[in-house]
Amino acid sequence: MSNLAREIRYNYNEYITWDDDVRYELIDGVPCAMASPSRLHQKISKKIFRQLDNFLRDKPCEAYYAPFDVRLNFDSFDDTVVQPDIFIVCDESKFDNKSVKGAPDMIIEILSHSNTRHDTVIKFRLYQRAGVKEYWIVDPLRNTVEVYILKDGKYGVGSIYRDDDIISVYTLKGCQINLADVFYDPSESGGSEPLLKQRIINAMKENGISDEQIEKIINLID
Repeated sequence: MSNLAREIRYNYNEYITWDDDVRYELIDGVPCAMASPSRLHQKISKKIFRQLDNFLRDKPCEAYYAPFDVRLNFDSFDDTVVQPDIFIVCDESKFDNKSVKGAPDMIIEILSHSNTRHDTVIKFRLYQRAGVKEYWIVDPLRNTVEVYILKDGKYGVGSIYRDDDIISVYTLKGCQINLADVFYDPSESGGSEPLLKQRIINAMKENGISDEQIEKIINLID
């Protein structure tokens, strides 16, 4: 797969033959290599998934996490395959053994320095076009979650939640995600340290330090 040509458009049948040593997503037929997630990314993902999975026990909807292929337009060109960090599917008929055929009910993506535009612009448009009912964008550096709800085929203005908020999941009646748990780090002692950490992050941003540099610093602290 090292010689992929961007002018060539691929589909799912070709995608599944590629070398598994490198993870790819397929965006309108164009392969996009995926970077390995950071430790901070994985910690956040684990905590969100745990809350969702606990709520969904013995319920018809199911939560999944990457890597798992989601074929957003399987019924047409089948040339868009993504691997969301977390997603929920409530229709069992959408599954085969290796993929989800069609839009999940909810998708959660967790930002890192290498995927900010991919998740906030490219995937935002893809998920809107595919009809994903609820899309969350989690920013581990700012300790925020932006929630977008699909109405009349469009995502409206996102609602922003912070690290002491509780989010009611639109697509799962009665489900709430506690961000205090999601962003809490047990290695930090004392209630004021998480707040101090966030103030340091904000100060670095105000002084022009890039998200990539900030994430490296935070990972060293963690």
